[in-house]
Amino acid sequence: MTHRLSATPRLGLGGVALLLVLTGSALPAAASPADAARTPTATTVEEQRLDRAAPQEILRRSGFDALAPRFERALRGSDGYAQAERTVTRHSSALWRRAVDRAQGRGAATGDLSRGDDRPLYWARLALSRELRAWTPRFALADEQRRALHTALETSSRGQDDIRFPGHRVKRVLVTGFDPFTLDRDTRIGNPSGASALALDGTLVRTAEGPARIETVVFPVRWADFAEGTVERVLARQLPHLDLFTTVSQGRQGRFDVERTNGAWRGGFPDNENAASTGTVPVADPGSQPQWTTTTLPYRQLTEAETGRFPVYDNTEVTEIPAGGTQPATRPDGPTPAAAARAGRPNDYPSNAPSCRATLLRNLPGQLTLPVRQLHTPVLQFGAENSNPQTGTVTDPDFERNRADIVSQVRELVKTAVGETG
Repeated sequence: MTHRLSATPRLGLGGVALLLVLTGSALPAAASPADAARTPTATTVEEQRLDRAAPQEILRRSGFDALAPRFERALRGSDGYAQAERTVTRHSSALWRRAVDRAQGRGAATGDLSRGDDRPLYWARLALSRELRAWTPRFALADEQRRALHTALETSSRGQDDIRFPGHRVKRVLVTGFDPFTLDRDTRIGNPSGASALALDGTLVRTAEGPARIETVVFPVRWADFAEGTVERVLARQLPHLDLFTTVSQGRQGRFDVERTNGAWRGGFPDNENAASTGTVPVADPGSQPQWTTTTLPYRQLTEAETGRFPVYDNTEVTEIPAGGTQPATRPDGPTPAAAARAGRPNDYPSNAPSCRATLLRNLPGQLTLPVRQLHTPVLQFGAENSNPQTGTVTDPDFERNRADIVSQVRELVKTAVGETG
């Protein structure tokens, strides 16, 4: 797995303290001229998938295939680190904004893929990342500086530097989505949580409690990023000012799940770099970490509201090692006293880490009792005659309808939750 040192944004002293408490990470050291290197770094597992047929078709049919060559030309013209940093940030931010605008119907829709498709953003980001990794600058570039450029690309192209809330009379809602995953099984896969993030970013919704502004970011599906504090970097400076925070990820077929309990356990599910991790979710002080954290949302209202065609469940099931026991047991109504987490809900996948970490942030001394939740969407499925990854097409009418319906229902569920938080 390729480990990245993330550049730390301006959190303020409180935000930095929260980040260090939860991750145990040190702030990145300044680059030293003695570390200067021009050697390109090896491509990642994710970047290596770019040359497969489906990613190439998705990029071509969305018009996003033109972005990496433009980025490479601009990067090649950089005459120093400062200019390279500006180039990376400008192109990465433009990628995020282009994906959001496309999803929300602004500007010309290049290509013939539907506007709401989240996959062009994912594959275009990797195309930019691969160009940056292969780049040989004309000037000395320290390894630390190269890593910082990759971090800038990641944060800017995921909307993490684009969170803008208005004044106090508008409720503030932050929603997170995720990249597609299980791509070795099927590189055509999209993630409705990422599509929802693109559709909702910067939108205003009207509720009985007044207007609410929704801002969104998209997280990677990589264990290393979560261990290095990517969630805390985004949330530490935002949570104290929010009225609602929710993570959205893909779950089971045919249903939404409002997840009640987070379990502090990694179950070995491989991430997008084919890395697996098993054990308790790593934090700086393992002795202070609870086995379980509980979300705080109006479950009954969310499950009973008419939000769309998919049923919505209040999911209280967990998997635990009971106190004094050695074997995992499934409990339908939450954990028993002193039980150890094994596959809590929202399960033990990489895409569920932000929910657990956000709840830990919220529960630190002095933090607000902010409503924090995890919402699992239905699996985004292709049509019955298009289910074979080897022979199927990258889209079909059922796939498009399923994604549109899921995204619409996510919007309604968020709107309902905002209205019930008072």
